[in-house]
Amino acid sequence: MRKYLLVTALLGAGLFFMTFCSIRKSEPVTGNVFVPANDQIAHGEKLFMMHCQKCHPAGEGGVGIAINPVPVPQFVKRFQVRHGLGVMPSFKKDEISDNDLKDISKYMRAWSHYKKKQ
Repeated sequence: MRKYLLVTALLGAGLFFMTFCSIRKSEPVTGNVFVPANDQIAHGEKLFMMHCQKCHPAGEGGVGIAINPVPVPQFVKRFQVRHGLGVMPSFKKDEISDNDLKDISKYMRAWSHYKKKQ
């Protein structure tokens, strides 16, 4: 009886994984892919994903507004990150350092230029 239960459990687990792990979730990535040009932009991308992506997915509107097409200088965007406005929280220097904020800004600029070329 134990062998029967063990074999049934293993077959059930195998069937589960074959069914649900093989389902394609989305279309494959095609065409050009954004590749950071240098270490600062790559670091800025990592920080953007950590701090900004949840409200501004890919710099577009989500919970927050779209931030890439906003035609304001980067220092204004950095000021808003540092001081917040409306529902935008402020990020203090111990959360995002000045250098990290500059890297995020460089990433946003590079991503915006990349999107314009698409």
